[in-house]
Amino acid sequence: MKKFVLKTEDPLLRPQDYSIPYQDILNSRQLEAVFFDNGAALVIAGAGTGKTRTLVHRVARLVERGINPAQILLLTFTRRAAKEMINRASSILDDRCRQVKGGTFHYYCSQILHRYAEDLGFPTNFTIIDTSDALEIIHHVRTLLNLHEKKKRFPNKNTLLNMISTTKNKNLDMRVVVGELYPQFMGQIDSIEKVQEEYEKYKATNFVMDFDDLLIKTRELLSGNESVRLKVAAEHQFVMVDEYQDTNKLQAELTQLFSSVHQNVMAVGDDAQSIYSFRGADHQNIMEFPNLFPGTKIIKLEENYRSTPQILDAANFLINQANFRFDKQLFSKKEDSDKPALVKSGSEHEQSRFVAQAVLQLREQETELNDIAVLFRNGRDSFNLEIELNKKNIPFVKYGGQKFTEAAHIKDVLAHVRVLVNPMDTIAWNRVLMLIEGIGPKTAQELFEWIRLAGNPYALDASESVSKKYMDQVKALSKMLLRIKEMEFSVSETIENIVSYYRVFCEKRYDDYPKRLKDLEVFSNIASSFSSLPSMLEELALDPISSTVVTTEQKQHEEAPLVLSTIHSAKGLEWKHVFIIQCLDGIIPSAYSVENEEQLDEELRLLYVATTRAKQMLYYSYPAISQNAYGDYFTKPSRFIDDIGEEVAEPWLLIHENELPDREDLKHLAG
Repeated sequence: MKKFVLKTEDPLLRPQDYSIPYQDILNSRQLEAVFFDNGAALVIAGAGTGKTRTLVHRVARLVERGINPAQILLLTFTRRAAKEMINRASSILDDRCRQVKGGTFHYYCSQILHRYAEDLGFPTNFTIIDTSDALEIIHHVRTLLNLHEKKKRFPNKNTLLNMISTTKNKNLDMRVVVGELYPQFMGQIDSIEKVQEEYEKYKATNFVMDFDDLLIKTRELLSGNESVRLKVAAEHQFVMVDEYQDTNKLQAELTQLFSSVHQNVMAVGDDAQSIYSFRGADHQNIMEFPNLFPGTKIIKLEENYRSTPQILDAANFLINQANFRFDKQLFSKKEDSDKPALVKSGSEHEQSRFVAQAVLQLREQETELNDIAVLFRNGRDSFNLEIELNKKNIPFVKYGGQKFTEAAHIKDVLAHVRVLVNPMDTIAWNRVLMLIEGIGPKTAQELFEWIRLAGNPYALDASESVSKKYMDQVKALSKMLLRIKEMEFSVSETIENIVSYYRVFCEKRYDDYPKRLKDLEVFSNIASSFSSLPSMLEELALDPISSTVVTTEQKQHEEAPLVLSTIHSAKGLEWKHVFIIQCLDGIIPSAYSVENEEQLDEELRLLYVATTRAKQMLYYSYPAISQNAYGDYFTKPSRFIDDIGEEVAEPWLLIHENELPDREDLKHLAG
């Protein structure tokens, strides 16, 4: 019998068959991940092991293999990360990679929901509200239900929103959430559930969604409508999820739904860097991935390209204490360095003096200040150090702070944009109308009831609710909104018109209005990059701009500043020298975590993340005596480093200069 061999229409090429020299660029584990094709894979990527490089080259390799780039879905922790990865893939291959679908879960879900909004009973022009808008709705609902007048303490709007968000992100009943996290409010559970119910009704009535809704409603759409699920999932021949350790239960379910047709899914992350449980991230997601996707291949990236072997010895020492982890050992081929320093100071002030003087010494040795970071568990842990740095005129920047789009003056302008896009957006109208002197919540509500039924919602001066005392201001608002609607301005022209109208309110409300007006000038320039008002609102809600003139002007220095940062804000970053201060029991780990094994593990992972930010030298620092409201007390070093041996970390002794004998060798001494 003769045989005829049919060639496969989708040949699996070998590394040497591609134009990109993958074997020269990647190590063996990275290569294994890049050339993984069909089925499920979990890439455990230790800190500094080239996770992004691996994802970028996998995207390029799949495209070069002939996969339609529009059928590759790359989900990342931030939209910026997705853009950077797609740009890098394009630079090493070609522009076909720019067709890859990339973004956060929230961003991608918003795209799906706009396509299928009507299947959920929403118009396609629904708007997305941010956290402060959600808090306003909660406050409004709480007031309508007269819960603000309760004699017994009732949760404030922030706590209520956290409760509601936790029920969604962790897929739990409200009674479970309150019972476990807020037991002091269990006696008022019925009222809390009523707030939740009315909050959901309010959003549905006004055609708005909060961030959690984007995930919830996408899951509802895909799991409840088989034809839509098949259509959406069929578009994803390959699904990749970055930073999988930071996903919540909902995102794990969505990953399964997105990949439910082709079953080709790769999650990349590090269980040892799961530190965002307060945002709803579930460490168990990455541990349970092989169970969620049977037959999962586990690939471990363990060669670190960032830190010296001595820093990695400390990192491995820490993470080996974890109760819930994948076994891995980071290693490095970089040159040896000094062992990490273990610095015990007499007091918090002495700790600050040590850090400040060590930083100055490093600068004298030609280390740039912005190559040095001081990390800490909580923002307040650096207050004493900040005073010392100011005394010594050491410029510094502290990571964190208000987002640009969360600033009051920016939100005021965006509220005007939101009513132009969605005239049924109550919260936006409330903000717009209450800028006008004389209009309070009651009048704003009456005006909105008129708007809801009006033929032209922007002709506000036609409403009988408008009093003569503020008629002129209402006419000015109407004139501005109607003009924008009639003239079909560009996005930047629209913002310029709103800013021109808003300027008088800004000058009346804020003592620092010149800085805020500068922000609005910047915002007008930023607006020119958007194609439409709806897309601008969506992108700013999903990916807020970081800083404002108000918050950054005082931080501009001739010299690039020293970095102070909470550990949470430092994740993903790196510096040559890293100081970790306040390494005390009760701080890291937090006093609230010591009775809970899972929470204690997360605190350990926090210290691991801080440790792995260092490239050349690492310093663990803690004071022997600290202070609280009752006075001085003796401290205990963090249990995570209490047993660290001298083979891993070298103790440093702080000696005051006036205590030294003449000509003492000053190596490793600071005072």
